Amino acid sequence: MPITEEHIKNKLQKELEATHVEVIDHSDGCGEKFSCLVVSEKFKGKPLLQRHRLVNNILQEELKRIHAFSQQTFTPEQWAEKQ
Repeated sequence: MPITEEHIKNKLQKELEATHVEVIDHSDGCGEKFSCLVVSEKFKGKPLLQRHRLVNNILQEELKRIHAFSQQTFTPEQWAEKQ
């Protein structure tokens, strides 16, 4: 069963208490190539590498089956500046 955008989005929203999550499947439905954007208070005070490790740990099981995964992580303040 392929991994879906919705599955990743729901998991990140729940675990990170994210205020905004976007997930895009770039693999034409096979569930092996994704990009995501996550906005969470839990990223405050954390450098980029720690933020990405946090996301990777949450998606540890999924990443065993995904061959390409890119992510952007922002605090709510950083996200507001980008808007």
